[in-house]
Amino acid sequence: MPAPIPLAEQSVNAQLHHFWDTLDHAAHAGLAHLTGGLSLAALAAAYMDWAAHLAISPGKQVELATKAARQWTRLAQLASRCGLDGSPCEPCIEPLPQDRRFGGDEWQQWPFNIIHQAFLLQQQWWHDATTDIDGVTKQHEAVVEFISRQILDMASPSNFVVTNPVVQRRILETGGQNLVQGLRNLKDDWDRIVRSKPPAGTEGFQVGRDVAVTRGAVIYRNRLIELIQYAPKTDKVRPEPILIVPAWIMKYYILDLSPENSLVRYLTDQGFTVFIISWKNPTAEDRDLGMDDYRTLGVMAALDAVSAIVPDRKVHAVGYCLGGTLLSIAAAAMARDGDERLETVSLLAAQADFREAGELTLFINESQVHFLEDLMRSQGYLDTRQMAGAFQLLRSNDLIWSRLVRHYLMGERTPLNDLMAWNADATRMPYRMHADYLEQLFLDNDLAEGRFRVDGRPVAVSDIRAPIFSVGTERDHVAPWRSAFKIHLLADTDVTFLLTKGGHNAGIVANPDRPGGRFQILTKSATDHYLDPDTWTRIAHWHEGSWWPEWVRWLASHSGNPVGPPALGAPTRGYPALCDAPGTYVQQT
Repeated sequence: MPAPIPLAEQSVNAQLHHFWDTLDHAAHAGLAHLTGGLSLAALAAAYMDWAAHLAISPGKQVELATKAARQWTRLAQLASRCGLDGSPCEPCIEPLPQDRRFGGDEWQQWPFNIIHQAFLLQQQWWHDATTDIDGVTKQHEAVVEFISRQILDMASPSNFVVTNPVVQRRILETGGQNLVQGLRNLKDDWDRIVRSKPPAGTEGFQVGRDVAVTRGAVIYRNRLIELIQYAPKTDKVRPEPILIVPAWIMKYYILDLSPENSLVRYLTDQGFTVFIISWKNPTAEDRDLGMDDYRTLGVMAALDAVSAIVPDRKVHAVGYCLGGTLLSIAAAAMARDGDERLETVSLLAAQADFREAGELTLFINESQVHFLEDLMRSQGYLDTRQMAGAFQLLRSNDLIWSRLVRHYLMGERTPLNDLMAWNADATRMPYRMHADYLEQLFLDNDLAEGRFRVDGRPVAVSDIRAPIFSVGTERDHVAPWRSAFKIHLLADTDVTFLLTKGGHNAGIVANPDRPGGRFQILTKSATDHYLDPDTWTRIAHWHEGSWWPEWVRWLASHSGNPVGPPALGAPTRGYPALCDAPGTYVQQT
């Protein structure tokens, strides 16, 4: 039996361990600042896995060599058919439907037809080279394919003057003034970045003047939220109020944009009393606020206020994006504890199961999460630019390279709308909360698998008995609709699922006056058998137009007869009107 270590030596060892640990965290944080939070160890592991398995796969190697030879032959045949006479030729490969880089007529002329066809063939080859290799883990395969796609997007011929015929035509038309204006745009954008100013064009969408203008008042405030109650627009309202929980990584007014695009305004026009949480923009002082603080100081504190202002009434609870995840946790804990204040639960582009959470999960592994935690620990929060960069990479064609071409080579500014201006008005995320979120939800999937704890005990979505209305959007890169669809597997109550056109944001902001809307909807009762997503899409009913009226009809079917509207706030119950909407937290930068 070894001799016990003296207490003095134990103390020295503990101090040394703390020193080495601190040194590691500091080194990781410094490296993370240089890489934008990307773990090079995680990236290296993915590429080693891919390269090692490709090296021992002679069949895959022969297949790739054969495809390369076939593609070069097709390209040579195209070049021989499309000579200098400028006659149009049938392409040997078509861009993907969402790829609009080579849509102009100029790209069909020699030599630009050969250039862009060569690029598309190369893009196709690299997709084949990075996928479907036996033995490579799914995550590593997705990482390598994603990084390869980003590199190819960066090298696209559309990004350079000498290989972009549209830019060349613009230079001839303007005498080169487009490049001069592009330099001005570049200087303006750089100045805005250095001075931490919002992007050009956002000046036309001022909070409280152009957006977030629905009349109401802040009736509660704590260190994390302001709760806004909106003034009634009708003589009578539904007795059950609506409480909206937006994501804390965004300003709440995505649901109260300009009046014609405001979901809040639409709900009040339809005779509902609406409350919405406006999250504080956290600083380093808020580093220790965790997921449970967001539940208690956010959802539960807001629910207490709503119950005081509209007493003896159940509540229609609505969660958007991560707000929907947080609402699922809160609703599950309430159901477990016998709190029956929720009449319905609506989840808009929200997930409770994160196993198939799209490309955001590419870099969510132990290495990446702990690397990112060291970065957040050093500064106390995750910065807005780091989050914005991650979301932009998911659609780099549209959100990075095409925009750079337009702004700096074409010399044009992309006109902003209210949604684009809101998207530039990001918020930070506290260190502890984001670490909890990444580890417990994204990495370990604790909520879906029954391990997420509230007040020391696990909660389960299956405990929720209030009917659920869940919305997915077809082109969602943040909360893919098939991931949101998993609420069917988790819930043991009636679930109405609606799939609408659009992406994570534009699909939710679905003004009924905007043409082109379309959605599918189907209700599964608690006793019905499970339908998989593919079967659901085959049998769910199609409807033209916005999904907002359909949701309002569903809410109305779970509401009582209209009554007189409540007052703004309840001073005698401790909830006076503190200031007019949109409040102060939404103005924080």
